[in-house]
Amino acid sequence: MMAEDGISDYGFAKRKAAKQLGASVSESLPNNAEIEAELRIWQALYQDDEQAERLVAMRSAAVEIMQLLAEFRPYLTGGALDGTAGRYSELEIELYPESAKEVEIFFLNQDLAYEHREPRRPAPGAPEVVLILDWDDVPVRLSVYGAGAERNGRRPHQERARLAQVEALLNNAAAAE
Repeated sequence: MMAEDGISDYGFAKRKAAKQLGASVSESLPNNAEIEAELRIWQALYQDDEQAERLVAMRSAAVEIMQLLAEFRPYLTGGALDGTAGRYSELEIELYPESAKEVEIFFLNQDLAYEHREPRRPAPGAPEVVLILDWDDVPVRLSVYGAGAERNGRRPHQERARLAQVEALLNNAAAAE
């Protein structure tokens, strides 16, 4: 489901798979690291060239977006960072402005089309708002957090990278070719 349908939320994918298999969610389910390992194996078998090209396209788009939104302290997260992004994956970027409205005002001033969404599950550590846009045929999900959240309340085991790190990933991929 994650590789073919573009589901990026591990918890949702686990619940959906359990339901399809007739298992209860309380039964022993694989952890995220086990799922990621299997996803990498599947992609290597069935999407090797396509997946590598998609990663470069997504990371290139991430660099452009992170440069544009530098004043909002962007971080790349998700499949484009960890290398598991596939054909239907969204580019996931976290922003930490002084105010979530600053980002929307910036988008309006730049005449950039976006969709405003409320977070799926309002909870401690959840983004204040989610902005969805399309960047050169790459779907982008911007999770906008409050200013203090950059240092507090990180979700465990979720990696994130600043612009320089994403540029290094692109340079390493180019050097490997």
